[in-house]
Amino acid sequence: MTLDLIPLIAPAILILAALTAFLRPGRRPPLVPKLTESAALVGLAAAIGSAVLLVATGAHTGPVLGLGGIGLSTRLDMVSATMLVLVAFVGWFVLRYSASYLDGEARQGAFLGWMAATLAAVLLLVQAGNLVHFVLAWIATSLCLHRLLLFYDVRVQAIRAARKKFIIARTGDAALIGAAILLAHGYGTLDIATILAAARDGIMPAGVPLAAGLLALAAILKSAQFPVHGWLTEVMETPTPVSALLHAGVINGGGFLLIRFADVMLLSPGVLAILVMVGGFTALFAGLAMLCQSAVKNSLAWSTIAQMGFMIMQCGLALFPLALLHIVAHSLYKAHAFLASGTAVELVASIRRPGPIAIPNGWAVTRAFLVALTIYAVIGLAFGFETKSPQAIALGAILIFGVAYLIAQGLADAAPRVLTRRTALFAVAASVSYFVLQRGAEWLTAGTLPATPAPEPLEWALIVLALFSFGLVAVAQSMFPLWSNHPAAAGLRVHLSNGLYANAVFDRLVGNWSPRRPS
Repeated sequence: MTLDLIPLIAPAILILAALTAFLRPGRRPPLVPKLTESAALVGLAAAIGSAVLLVATGAHTGPVLGLGGIGLSTRLDMVSATMLVLVAFVGWFVLRYSASYLDGEARQGAFLGWMAATLAAVLLLVQAGNLVHFVLAWIATSLCLHRLLLFYDVRVQAIRAARKKFIIARTGDAALIGAAILLAHGYGTLDIATILAAARDGIMPAGVPLAAGLLALAAILKSAQFPVHGWLTEVMETPTPVSALLHAGVINGGGFLLIRFADVMLLSPGVLAILVMVGGFTALFAGLAMLCQSAVKNSLAWSTIAQMGFMIMQCGLALFPLALLHIVAHSLYKAHAFLASGTAVELVASIRRPGPIAIPNGWAVTRAFLVALTIYAVIGLAFGFETKSPQAIALGAILIFGVAYLIAQGLADAAPRVLTRRTALFAVAASVSYFVLQRGAEWLTAGTLPATPAPEPLEWALIVLALFSFGLVAVAQSMFPLWSNHPAAAGLRVHLSNGLYANAVFDRLVGNWSPRRPS
């Protein structure tokens, strides 16, 4: 019983720190910055301790702390332990950064309190062992984030972004609550591990397909997928630490939801197909929009939307171990990117090009893709293609398309030979890294996450569509310098920089309604 409480130490100490900060909400509150930072560090230690406990005792669910079987219970397995350590680590250095970044702000204490509360809510979410615990933590995460988005509550842009996020979040909450009710009724229990074990055995009560659809809807709304992505590009009025915590932690909630209920999602192939289409389109659309942004933070926001789309697509392809790996990699990268965004412009301005820009022609692009795919195939054969699922092989090919773009630069006529050799090494390193990391992720999550099933005709069609779509975009991006001066290219850049105006349509639908007026 005592050991089962170790994962709860992290959110508990952060909640205490948040309450202390709320008592001193003003400028330079005594001890509050150090207190919240220390609480986050203790939370990180508790998260690492939980991982050690997992190794020592194996996966298990703790007892319910509540009445009538309703309350808090911790689920400790490879998924929750990974997310606990990741969220605690990101939260610790974001709070550490916040102590100096917000120094002198009029509401510094309140800000640190809501940051600690948001972090505590996310930590409660990733360790939830029953449906009630999961739903309450999910809602608390969104409500705490809402207060951070309105930190500067007199800024019109901040109010508009928070308003749209509030509407989308409440819709997602309703979807998750509906899914939880259907799962609890269908399986006769609130325990998540019991539900997943029954789903893995093929038990599918009548309401499970609808529950899977509602889970997918909640994940899509949480992860800022097209066409409800616009709020994420408008939250730049918040302080940078909020952006770092949002993009590196909170936004991953949709992917975590799908990974946590992976066994349930596999019972509904049609829902998975929808995830592939929505996630794949969002990844392509946001990736192109990102290239048309002039502001660093806006570009990072579009990058997050694209990454979340790619992760949703991975879940739709039933590559749940790789989706978990994606969450870890993206969180660490994006937190650093936002916290270092202030120096990005100076860094780019200081770079001096050594000579003319290498622009690849059509033949160079063709050779680049042939070289990249050949390297990928050779290394894949060495790792054993026959042991990989078609979905995993296709995903690796999509990733290698990005490397082919770099190889095309190296094969351009104006490129020096050292660049040609370097880009070829990129393809080798990317291919080896993909197969090594994929094998490692599957090994670590074996027994916790289901294996990827053999694709049916619908899945095969989606795999081919994804390969064609991502390949076409990669070729177009590689050859963009050749047609960038065409008038149609200028118009396309305008449309993409505005996100194909989906956000403007959402603005019209929302109108002037607001859950909170500026003070």
